[in-house]
Amino acid sequence: MDIISQLQEQVNTIAALAFNTFGTLQRDAPPVRLSPNYPEPPTNPTDDASNFAEQPKQMSAALVKAAKQFDALVTALPLSEGGEEAQLRRIAELQAENDAVGQELQRQLEAAEKELKQVQELFSQAADNCLNLKKPD
Repeated sequence: MDIISQLQEQVNTIAALAFNTFGTLQRDAPPVRLSPNYPEPPTNPTDDASNFAEQPKQMSAALVKAAKQFDALVTALPLSEGGEEAQLRRIAELQAENDAVGQELQRQLEAAEKELKQVQELFSQAADNCLNLKKPD
């Protein structure tokens, strides 16, 4: 897998971990009294209080680990050679090559369309000839 694909995969992993972490925190957060005017919110008894305390830590650690892996992948990216001017020259070269290939493809497409038209005309003539050979009884 190339480095860009690895980066994309790592971003997806970070997004999934963040989504799950925030969802878990939201789901498991204890209720909070909004104002002294409101009654005390009911408490949700948890079966395993130690797991509740450890789960956010574990999820946070996984998120940090994924972010560090992403940073390591970014560090592994090759440095651009020659600076911005060299990159712009390379882009111009690639664009010229792309234009040349595009023109060649256009010529081939026109030739194929011309050939298709000839084949259709020949087929039409052949079908007409076959129909003219058979006389209705």
